[in-house]
Amino acid sequence: MVSFVDEVVLHLRAGHGGDGCVSVRREKFKPLAGPDGGNGGDGGDIVLVADPQTTTLLGYHRRPHRTSPNGQPGQGDNRAGSTGELVELPVPVGTVVKDPDGTELVDLSVPGMRFVVGPGGQGGLGNAALSTTKRKAPGFALLGTLGFEGDVVLELKTMADVAFVGYPSAGKSSLIAAMSAAKPKIADYPFTTLHPNLGVVQAGDARFTVADVPGLIEGASEGKGLGLEFLRHVERCSALLHVIDCATLEPGRDPLSDFEVIRAELAAYPVPEGQVPLLERPQLVALNKIDVPEGRELAEFVRPEFEAQGMQVFEISTVSHEGLRELGYALGAIVEQERREAAVEDEKPRIVLRPKAVDESDFVVKVEGGTYGPVYRVVGGKPERWVMQTDFANDEAVGFLADRLARLGVEDALVRAGAVAGSTVVIGVGQGVVFDWEPTLTSTAELVTAPRGTDARLDENRRASRAERRAEYYERMDAKAEARAELQREREAGLWTEDPAADDTTASEGQE
Repeated sequence: MVSFVDEVVLHLRAGHGGDGCVSVRREKFKPLAGPDGGNGGDGGDIVLVADPQTTTLLGYHRRPHRTSPNGQPGQGDNRAGSTGELVELPVPVGTVVKDPDGTELVDLSVPGMRFVVGPGGQGGLGNAALSTTKRKAPGFALLGTLGFEGDVVLELKTMADVAFVGYPSAGKSSLIAAMSAAKPKIADYPFTTLHPNLGVVQAGDARFTVADVPGLIEGASEGKGLGLEFLRHVERCSALLHVIDCATLEPGRDPLSDFEVIRAELAAYPVPEGQVPLLERPQLVALNKIDVPEGRELAEFVRPEFEAQGMQVFEISTVSHEGLRELGYALGAIVEQERREAAVEDEKPRIVLRPKAVDESDFVVKVEGGTYGPVYRVVGGKPERWVMQTDFANDEAVGFLADRLARLGVEDALVRAGAVAGSTVVIGVGQGVVFDWEPTLTSTAELVTAPRGTDARLDENRRASRAERRAEYYERMDAKAEARAELQREREAGLWTEDPAADDTTASEGQE
């Protein structure tokens, strides 16, 4: 049965944005009173929150699939669609969020810290929001964009001030149980501890947390035993306490060799960039099990050897609690010193907000080789989002997309890249949306029956005035008079006669 999980993969699907609405207001005596389509609602975000009350990722191990609601589509009468609800996922303080490739996205090391891990889709605009003085009644609306859909990795690194390290069965769990109110599993066989245990120690005015890491053995940094899986929990600790078994009966082991093996494994473990290496942090040595006569004798014998290496050594017993008080005060002094130095230095990088450069482009054009010639791929946030929002079954919407791309400068960039009429253009990564490019990007707009910016449904049937009707009548009369005069001129010129019989006699005589 799984009782502790420190790394899980979340499968997320954020809410999609709702589509905008195409609608025309209808009132009495005004059957077509203008556009009134509402906007679609945004999809719900998925947010990770560093919660001090959450101590494990077990809930996400059992339910790794998390979704947020979609935004609702807009409606007529300028009614916007509802926005999808925000979904908050509490995680333990110290959780590191990574993408599937291992790139770190954020370190939730501060209580209350929030991170939008799955942004929801953007709602589309209705035709009421798209209307302008030149486009008074758009016959289209924008579609909602898709929300984030993918995987993220959550990795828990225990937030403790002091880490207890040592061989299996060295007494680390017994020590944390004796110094705090924690109740870890304790047994007389190796690898009893299968997950880090946390405890809170009060030593005078100092209050700090301690963690016992599952037993390390030789080769732990290379994956042997349980060490590699849990060494990450040592990264955030300010100090290390080497718990050494002075009453072991295993052949070939003694306190000094155990100490050197553990130090070698700690030195081989790579810490993230910017953190202090494990062996450069404050270290203390606790010679455990001095309640056993042989253990006390061995501890007194090896103590000078550790002190010669500059180590602060304590002889302790988790059974009789001998030496625990002095050990607690020494650990508390180190933790308080580390906290003071951290408050002064404040190594966290300062967040700098920089505006976008004036000459920074919103897209790039990449030329790729294809079977039937070069393919010009347009990659950028705006073009990809605009394509996603376009309803390609609506000619006017396609023309609107063409105008937006032209204003953004995509057409000029394609010309500079060497594209010609009929070239294959792909917008977006992967398969994207494929076009046969025309240099002017206006051919799709010509398919619209009404001029751009107008709608034939809203044309006014205006009645002609009396003067306009009189002018039109005079033009018709003048045209008829001119036609009669032209016929008379042709008759006088002998181009044709009015007697059909005469024409037939003349034709027969000509044949004889």
